[in-house]
Amino acid sequence: MGTVKDTEIRTRVLEIITSIAPDVDPATIDPELDLRDQFDFDSMDRLHLAAAISEAFRIAIPEQDYPQLSALQKACEYVAKKLG
Repeated sequence: MGTVKDTEIRTRVLEIITSIAPDVDPATIDPELDLRDQFDFDSMDRLHLAAAISEAFRIAIPEQDYPQLSALQKACEYVAKKLG
């Protein structure tokens, strides 16, 4: 990552994560670690994350792809790949 588009994706995904889990400080998120392992981010939060990312970026996210949204970095890479 490193382009303007990548930065915009990361910023938006961080906004989505903190809207779902408002007690999460974005500065404390380790982009490589599973959100569930870092915070009290349960399966419903993951479902909300997938729905919000789908809506925000206007991309379809099939349920089998949800594990690809488990960490900040993985989610950003997934969105970038889907957007082409």
